[in-house]
Amino acid sequence: MTTGVPSAGADLVLRGRRFGPEHPAVMAVINRTPDSFYAAARYDDAGADAAVARAEQEGADLVDLGGVRAGRGPEVTVAEEIDRVVPLIARVRQRHPDLLVSVDTWRSEVARAAADAGADLLNDTWAGHDPALVEVAAERGLGVVCSHTGGLPPRTDPFRVSYPVPPDAPVPTDPRDGVLIDVLDTLRAAAARAAALGVPPESVLVDPTHDFGKNTWHSLHLLRRTAALVELGYPVLVALSRKDFIGETLDLPPQDRLEGTLAATALAAWQGARVFRAHDVQATRRTVDLVAAVRGEGVPARVTRGLL
Repeated sequence: MTTGVPSAGADLVLRGRRFGPEHPAVMAVINRTPDSFYAAARYDDAGADAAVARAEQEGADLVDLGGVRAGRGPEVTVAEEIDRVVPLIARVRQRHPDLLVSVDTWRSEVARAAADAGADLLNDTWAGHDPALVEVAAERGLGVVCSHTGGLPPRTDPFRVSYPVPPDAPVPTDPRDGVLIDVLDTLRAAAARAAALGVPPESVLVDPTHDFGKNTWHSLHLLRRTAALVELGYPVLVALSRKDFIGETLDLPPQDRLEGTLAATALAAWQGARVFRAHDVQATRRTVDLVAAVRGEGVPARVTRGLL
């Protein structure tokens, strides 16, 4: 008898803490940038400290600290990026010892400084552009996020990208699966390299990286096929929060994309994604906890209806 519930996916382990299907991990976005695409997520030093405290109160398991806008913008040097994020990492580890700390960077120099300050995870959103970054993760015992950008270098936007289905792909194949095949091949290879270097497989996350190197149709299809990513055997991270593919689908600016984000989050959670990078921590926490309960892995906080 089948339950109709997709695979739960692989557990995530960071700093000795395990995240299974009963408790999907929520990763709070904390940007130390003046030009983040979502204005509400732009923090100075004081604002970032307050945002971290609020994220922990609202149920975040990790904070993802970033010092450079993902998209196009003014140049930020390695030294500037380190100055923006490394002191914050140190403060988070001192003031919030139970929070796991991720740093959003593609630069190995920043990764090494972040490791020295106490980071637990390197979130490489630019798909190994600096191949030494994953080596830092292996050397320092950190987790790492393997991503997919379709070969684009950091801080560039996609333009008329296409992912044709390879001629040797299994038949029958959905004609939209070209992007999925490319993502699976890229993530499989990147995760295998990380594991071969010494990063424990349960600390290697794979991220299809919606929007990066993709148009809206590509991102929608990857969300639809999250279960195929889960089958890679590594914990799946999804960064869906207020992204352009949600905005274009609903014709909404970033500040009005919460409902679409939560709908996408629920779909990914149902299919076994394990980590959810989010601007709206409390809403995301409630969404993934409800999905975990529907899947039969989480439990309700209380059950009194019909019993009292």
